[in-house]
Amino acid sequence: MLSSSDLSSASWELVVRVDHPNEEEQKDITLRVSGDLHIGGVMLKLVEQINIAQDWSDFALWWEQKHCWLLKTHWTLDKCGVQADAKLLFTPQHKMLRLRLPNVKTVRLRVSFSAVVFKAVSDICKTLNIRRSEELSLLKPPGDYFKKKKKRDKNNKEPIIEDILNLESSPTISGPPVSPGLYSKTMTPTYDPVNGTPASSTMTWFSDSPLTEQNCSILAFSQPPQSPEALADMYQSRSLVDKAKLNAGWLDSSRSLMEQGIQEDEQLLLRFKYYTFFDLNPKYDAVRINQLYEQARWAIVLEEIDCTEEEMLIFAALQYHISKLSSSAEIHDFTNESEVDEVEAALSNLEVTLEGAKADNTLEDITDIPKLADTLKLFRPKKLILKAFKQYWFVFKDTSIAYFKNKELEQGEPVEKLNLRGCEVVPDVNVAGRKFGIKLLIPVADGMNEMYLRCDHENQYAQWMAACILASKGKTMADSSYQPEVLNILSFLRMKNRNSTSSVTSSLENMDMNPECFVSPRCAKKHKSKQLAARILEAHQNVSQMSLVEAKLQFIQAWQSLPEFGLTYYLVRLIRIDAATGIPITTWRFTNMKQWNVNWEIRQVAIEFDQNVSIAFTCLSADCKVVHEYIGGYIFLSTRSKDQNETLDEDLFHKLTGGQE
Repeated sequence: MLSSSDLSSASWELVVRVDHPNEEEQKDITLRVSGDLHIGGVMLKLVEQINIAQDWSDFALWWEQKHCWLLKTHWTLDKCGVQADAKLLFTPQHKMLRLRLPNVKTVRLRVSFSAVVFKAVSDICKTLNIRRSEELSLLKPPGDYFKKKKKRDKNNKEPIIEDILNLESSPTISGPPVSPGLYSKTMTPTYDPVNGTPASSTMTWFSDSPLTEQNCSILAFSQPPQSPEALADMYQSRSLVDKAKLNAGWLDSSRSLMEQGIQEDEQLLLRFKYYTFFDLNPKYDAVRINQLYEQARWAIVLEEIDCTEEEMLIFAALQYHISKLSSSAEIHDFTNESEVDEVEAALSNLEVTLEGAKADNTLEDITDIPKLADTLKLFRPKKLILKAFKQYWFVFKDTSIAYFKNKELEQGEPVEKLNLRGCEVVPDVNVAGRKFGIKLLIPVADGMNEMYLRCDHENQYAQWMAACILASKGKTMADSSYQPEVLNILSFLRMKNRNSTSSVTSSLENMDMNPECFVSPRCAKKHKSKQLAARILEAHQNVSQMSLVEAKLQFIQAWQSLPEFGLTYYLVRLIRIDAATGIPITTWRFTNMKQWNVNWEIRQVAIEFDQNVSIAFTCLSADCKVVHEYIGGYIFLSTRSKDQNETLDEDLFHKLTGGQE
């Protein structure tokens, strides 16, 4: 029998495969170790036995059977559970990865395969000069996503090779946290004397970024539109099942790339995952705004989100305008404050930061809750009844809407009073036909209570629509976002106004871009090229005076106003389900959620809402962890504040989104 001292001194052979970057084949190295040797000691023995002078600081041990990194170098082999049969790989933690950005450009850069994805995305965004990395994540698309028909250039027999922006020279190695002043609003960027963009200053904010001026321009400016042939060749989610299949590919933010089976030099998508875009600032967000615009643009053109033909033409006009400005060398107005000095910028932004915090405003909000009162028309769908609107006197206060037979009866009992918190608000508008309607879907115990409101003109519609949108989120008109919401709606309506003038005919001759590039293939098939160009130019008159950044922000706002914006699709099996039609029977809004739980053993998600409504479902198209992370991620994003100096609470993110580990 062996004594305890003999056991501690007992040694055995451990085979470690070395992934040496300068050699094609991996080599096995046999070490004599004991269970009380710590991981750091194993790596030291390895380096000594390899006997090659180089920097080994980025190397770590990967345990193939357990599919995990051995990063706690002070732990012993016994504590880790490593025995003689363990297959270990000594490999660099940072490896090359290809990322397809929202603007369809591919960048190749060195990324940490050992850090959790949340941290890896933060480092990637730092490299690409994108603030608010918590809004983005990595997506592994379906196998057929990158498959293309081999196209050949007219003057070349070889297939066209994808242009890749290579940032290999500067790895995104995790270092100390970013200095608090990095995102400070008091910084004044240095504007390029030629085109007025803040590209130069962006280099200053992220001093360790490998982006050159030229590369930053590629990411911060819209690229020339794709040809209709290229559009037809791109991956398109043609059904809800396709969308669910794509969303199943979001990587787990709490685990590393290596743990999720991502290979070196594999191609992934970098996308805005959460549809809450916090603190978009033209001064510091040149790349972020452009990439967000590009994601919105492709969502429209590839019909990932539904919109009317009228809206499609507005989006096309904005794209045409942005393309014209982006291709011009005379872009001087990326921001309207190009000559503001540091003190003025600080004061201006301080004023914005403190908005709504003044004592008199606070008192006013408490004592004087705004209300809307006006004559509107109402229609409630019933079977076998034609669509007929009846006129009532409506009063909107807090988050509720009440209607009376006439104004004189306002002080009495209403015909009906409805709380709009958690309802679905859908625009029902045709500007050319002077139709300004609001469709409300109000959740009730057995489904959705549907009603339509009809307004007389744009201003009335904007006020009531904004009030409905805020009420659906549990906010009142006293909220500081009400007036901006009204202005956004009015701005979008004015863009839809058709101004037929003779200038369209003259501009038609000078349109130097293919109009089919700016609309979905389905929309392009409905119209002849000249007819489509004329309608785009007609819509362009309403946006032609916008600056480049203004047009991009307007595009993003218009995208956000679409009924399907912010929807992420998954196939689930509900306890109560009707799959006969594609129309939702009941909608439960995120803002009405009280709590959620996951049964990790049976992979079931249970959610409790207001009014004692509970649902439970299992996920069919993705792991329930993906859905769980979406819910927790949105809650995490709601905790952000206007304080630009605060650092992200990564621990809180993982508490809200982590699994059962």
